[in-house]
Amino acid sequence: MRVALWFLGLFGVAVALALFASSNTGTITVFWPPHRVDLSLNMVVLLLGLLFILIHVALKALSALFALPGQARSWRMRHQERAMHAALLEALSHLVAGRFLRARKAAHTVLAREAALTQSGEVWPDATRLRVLANLLAAESSQSLQDRQARELHFQQALSQATGNDASGTRDGLLLRAVHWALEDMDSAAALAWLDQLPSGVARRTVALRLRLKVAQMAGKTGLAMETARLLAKHRAFSELSAKGLLRSLAQDWIGSAHDTDQLQVVWRQLEPNEQSLPEVACAASGRWLRLGGAARTAFEWLLPVWQRLVSAPESLSQDQKIMLVRVMENGFSATEDAIDAQWLSRIEQAQRADPGDAVLQYLAGVACVHLQLWGKAHQLLQLAVARLEDAGLQTRAWQMLAELAQRQGNEAEAAAAWRSAAQVRLRRKS
Repeated sequence: MRVALWFLGLFGVAVALALFASSNTGTITVFWPPHRVDLSLNMVVLLLGLLFILIHVALKALSALFALPGQARSWRMRHQERAMHAALLEALSHLVAGRFLRARKAAHTVLAREAALTQSGEVWPDATRLRVLANLLAAESSQSLQDRQARELHFQQALSQATGNDASGTRDGLLLRAVHWALEDMDSAAALAWLDQLPSGVARRTVALRLRLKVAQMAGKTGLAMETARLLAKHRAFSELSAKGLLRSLAQDWIGSAHDTDQLQVVWRQLEPNEQSLPEVACAASGRWLRLGGAARTAFEWLLPVWQRLVSAPESLSQDQKIMLVRVMENGFSATEDAIDAQWLSRIEQAQRADPGDAVLQYLAGVACVHLQLWGKAHQLLQLAVARLEDAGLQTRAWQMLAELAQRQGNEAEAAAAWRSAAQVRLRRKS
């Protein structure tokens, strides 16, 4: 449609010109003494048109002639840019392929070409960023080659050039890479120093939090590692199961780092309620508290949420967790004579009656009766539990208590048989 309209327009112009030229009888006279030149108006119009076209072509030719140096300069610059980008891609390809010497050589090529281009007076907007990235690739390759001197040289050059506005976005990446290198060098102090230089927004990113967690674990700063792990779990950086396992492990390490009861109380108060209710954490804290000479009443307060969970939802605790709880409670009973009170005895008896077939609860009830000097009931419960206990440690301890009870009653034959059974269980456990 558009071509048809153009043809119609051209035909219209041609018809108008033909009508104008055929009926035009005008004459233009040019006097050039002593001469006189008569020209038709059509000829004058034609000559003026040709003159305009000639002048236009001449101007275009001159413009193209004067633009040749600029075009040659632009071509050289584009050629250099393509060569630098090709060398940068080559350096990156060699780096990910593990050819670190070639990667560093390609990065040096980029830096050399960029320096020559800058010295020639050429200015282009991506020069600084390209220079920073080339230095970063060279530093990364040097780190892989264990050439720390070259790594520091290139890193400092990249860091000094990344402070400008045209390359400020790369500074965060440089600092994160410095943390990685410090981790690889096992230098936790340097890693923490680089992390402290990160802007607040960057420090809250998942990649920065993961690095902070590794650094805190390396430096032995369990409190910082715990706080960072909580943030990662909040940001869903781990699966729910992995996050729970990580928090549990860190909490246990934090509890194990306490050297007295005051430190342990501080650590316990800094744990969140959902962390305190974890069976492994509560048992580790209570066991550590008892080993440090703390009051048994406090240990049982820390164990109470786990016990309530055992009573209300027995399937939520594994057999190992249940045995761990029983062992810590047994140690608490042995701490002082008045460690177990009537309230805890009632709780244990109610749990044992609710599940009379549970050998572990029978064992715990028997231990409680032993410490309350209820010898007959203790003997009955332990005798029912000892044959069905699956844990060798609890079974050994049950036979030992049965032997002590038999000796107390003067039944030396039964005591000897119980001691013999305890020794056999211990031998099987060692083998």
